[in-house]
Amino acid sequence: MKQEERFKLISRFTEEILTSEDLEFLLSRNVPLKHYIGFEISGPIHLGTGLVCMQKVKDICDAGVKVNILLADWHSWINDKLGGDRKKIKEVALGYFKEGLKAAYKCVGGNPGDLNFILGSDLYDKNNKYWETVVEASKHITLSRMKRSISILGKQEGEEVDFAKLIYPAMQVADIFIGQFHLVQAGLDQRKAHVIARQVADKIKISPLILDKKIISPIAVHHHLLLGLGKPPIWPITPEIDKKELWSSLKMSKSKPESAVFIHDSPEEIKQKITKAFCPEKELEFNPMIDWTEYLVFNREKKITIKREPKYGGNLTIKSINELKQLFRNGELHPEDLKNFVAEYLIELLKPAREHFSKGRKKKMLENLKELMKKD
Repeated sequence: MKQEERFKLISRFTEEILTSEDLEFLLSRNVPLKHYIGFEISGPIHLGTGLVCMQKVKDICDAGVKVNILLADWHSWINDKLGGDRKKIKEVALGYFKEGLKAAYKCVGGNPGDLNFILGSDLYDKNNKYWETVVEASKHITLSRMKRSISILGKQEGEEVDFAKLIYPAMQVADIFIGQFHLVQAGLDQRKAHVIARQVADKIKISPLILDKKIISPIAVHHHLLLGLGKPPIWPITPEIDKKELWSSLKMSKSKPESAVFIHDSPEEIKQKITKAFCPEKELEFNPMIDWTEYLVFNREKKITIKREPKYGGNLTIKSINELKQLFRNGELHPEDLKNFVAEYLIELLKPAREHFSKGRKKKMLENLKELMKKD
């Protein structure tokens, strides 16, 4: 594959590459490259993780980069996931969560055999070099910078937290260097950790990131944060609102199950959730149905057909997201018709995940997780 094609695959449908120039240089060297994305272990896998994240993992894999997934059990413990119970976190990580990511990868057309899973505990156990790298990275991060970075845990800047959470950013930075990962992937909500990693890259002496005998900075690939189905707390959006901050707060989250679709939801559950979704007529901004159509549909389809009754104009064939947006803004595409299309599209797209968890040991994993979430 040509360098230009590899670059296009890695960068498509991303919010940001830090930096595009660095990525082009890295690809020009024509050497084996390693990717990494880390996931906290908590509840069921939703579309943001399962489809948006894993589609980008597949793009990177298709570009010839070795993909690695960190099952971040230590980070989950620090961030009080699953009640902070380390045994439960590890069990879910190696059971449901690993299987869920494999199932999601099938949905986007990937081969689960391409995925290399790393459990955080295995990476850190009896690994002095890792903990030395945590300390070394920390020596180049001020306390105030560390406090500002707790937003990567889903905490508000300035929020009072236990001290363990201040270690989290340094551990996330150390993960990159100890794994010798050239491309680090996450949503924009993890940007602060990646910026730190790039800024300390030339100061790390214990486990620097090396390419062609030279120290380099890791490249950050930031994918889109998918909107949840709920209505913004302030509507309509006023000019003084920080839209980036609002978008981040409205991203799909398993902590808001009513506004999220999970990869193994039944067709009935998918239809029910989407029917109730916020989707104001003629409004494009902060409209989850528009967002989902762009990042879950038109990232893989060149054209779509939205079914409509003859009395409403009959079926509508649309060849781009821009065309869809224009039709919706002009009132030529009704929210109900768009919702029906998105629901049916996702039901078919998620079929491999439903089948993956439909029987045997994997079905039991899902059932056990649901029971665990009731108690959490």
